[in-house]
Amino acid sequence: MFPVVGLDLERAGQVSTEVQRVLRRLGVEPEVVRRAGIVCFEGEMNIVLYTPGGRIILLVYDDRVELIFSDQGPGIPDVELARQPGYSTAPDWARELGFGSGMGIPNMEANSDRLEIRSRLGEGTVIRATFWRRRDEAQRGGGEAGP
Repeated sequence: MFPVVGLDLERAGQVSTEVQRVLRRLGVEPEVVRRAGIVCFEGEMNIVLYTPGGRIILLVYDDRVELIFSDQGPGIPDVELARQPGYSTAPDWARELGFGSGMGIPNMEANSDRLEIRSRLGEGTVIRATFWRRRDEAQRGGGEAGP
């Protein structure tokens, strides 16, 4: 579990860096590490920019990696609209810093195999991103030896 502090731009991005480090150390496939890093960064920045804080949970299984983002923020008013590229509710100060392009959730969707979003206004949001591990048959022990 990795805590994320809202509005802490000084440390923003550290969790996604650590998640990638852990996944590499566990021998997770590089393609999954790359995609999980992108999704983790986007989710981490959403927590930093829009909420007082939250946490990111990393789960690693034989067949998949999961990232769970939870916060106690204001909630997402329209989840389907938030999934649309370019839609943003970022405050002006965040836009002035280069954030708020409306690509956070679309990038999370594009780089995960499944993205589930549950949000309640005034209570917060939980996002679960799943990445299927695509090992070749030899790694699973079911492959044939080649010449």
